[in-house]
Amino acid sequence: MGEKSEIGRLVLLGAPLGNPADASARFREVLAAADVVAAEDTRRLTRLTRDLGVDVPGRIVSYFEGNEERRTPELVDVLREGYVVALVTDGGMPSVSDPGYRLVRGALDAGVPVTAAPGPSAVTTALALSGLPSDRFCFEGFLPRTPGARRSRLRALAAEERTLVLFEAPHRITGALADLAAVFGADRPAALCRELTKTYEEVVRRPLGELAAWAVDNEPRGEITLVVAGASREAAERPDDETLRAAVAERETAGLSRRDAITEIATEYGLRRRDVYTIVHA
Repeated sequence: MGEKSEIGRLVLLGAPLGNPADASARFREVLAAADVVAAEDTRRLTRLTRDLGVDVPGRIVSYFEGNEERRTPELVDVLREGYVVALVTDGGMPSVSDPGYRLVRGALDAGVPVTAAPGPSAVTTALALSGLPSDRFCFEGFLPRTPGARRSRLRALAAEERTLVLFEAPHRITGALADLAAVFGADRPAALCRELTKTYEEVVRRPLGELAAWAVDNEPRGEITLVVAGASREAAERPDDETLRAAVAERETAGLSRRDAITEIATEYGLRRRDVYTIVHA
């Protein structure tokens, strides 16, 4: 490693989503100067630096979901010793549904400065391309993997008035879209963005019901970001009765008593328990 200073520094690098040409000049400079480069996928980083024509003299170590808990203290020790550590993921900004939060928190707790060489983000790129309102939005990351937990989370989001941005895996996208259409309504506008900035980039803008049917027929692959319009003010006021009854039934199936299930759903939707009770027993 290079000459250390009195205190180290952690630099978060915004990596290209797919097109190497999107790498900033500062991205290249930090890679060429860092003492340690922590990469989500070292092989992918090697391909990227080769495409960019950047030599990385520092030590390259892996830092991914499977080892970040163990490796974070090691990297914090390196930072404490006065070295510069650069953190890069497979694409986009570290910490945004990617490894990074633990290291940022560890560095801050150790009194080490944290900065960033900002770059591409699938979240804002998809939002801008979607054609949906972008003045107010919220990022939900990946939905729960199991259908029951996914539907429960979507019911909690159904009244959200801001545009929603979600990540989803290709093998779960058809199920996720079907649940989105069922919970949010088939007419809710949405956009499926896949392989952003790559050769086969595709943005499909359709209502959720049509988008769910399209996904069944086309089996989209690659990196997928979903953008879904927020609920209208009228729809945000309260879920329909059938949705509330289904939500209570699902909690009962999961093992709750009807009383507790009604209490949970009333709390989740900000309703009076008595009103939910009446709907369930109508």
